[in-house]
Amino acid sequence: MNSEHNVVQIALFTALIAALGLVPQLTLAFGVPITAQSLGIMLCGTVLGARRGGLAALLFIGLVALGLPLLAGGRGGLGVFTSPTAGFALGFPVAAFATGWVMERLSGVTVVLAAGIAAVLGGVVVLYAFGISGMAIVLGRSLTEAALLVTAFIPGDAVKAVLAGIITAALYRARPHSVFSRS
Repeated sequence: MNSEHNVVQIALFTALIAALGLVPQLTLAFGVPITAQSLGIMLCGTVLGARRGGLAALLFIGLVALGLPLLAGGRGGLGVFTSPTAGFALGFPVAAFATGWVMERLSGVTVVLAAGIAAVLGGVVVLYAFGISGMAIVLGRSLTEAALLVTAFIPGDAVKAVLAGIITAALYRARPHSVFSRS
């Protein structure tokens, strides 16, 4: 695949993450919104694979750092990295990479199951590790207290992981060569 095609795919998935931030959000009492953007992170990994998926999420975070209001609620700029969501934002590229890495290693498993497992491990477990750490630091809480706050996200993120599996499998059935994590 040529580099121009890679750049287009990375940019497309960066835009997808941004677009999923437009879905109406619910901000919890401790300042972290429930959004659909983590679904975009999961799809970056399950569809693009580790390297491209990580780069798409890294580009997204770079654009946020430059001040573009791409995070849910129209947030952007360096101040985002001092808020309770800082860990989640900084974890986006690592979570997308981890999701893709797991997806690439589950080549013997059906696409829907591989994508669901990868989305849970990378897009939930890895992302939560960053998010919990960031919340503990910013909110001055223990890791246990921050982890308890994050439990509010588990049902929605479970649904997103299932959706990532279904969407990736549907894309793979329709256009197998467009799911780079399987090439």
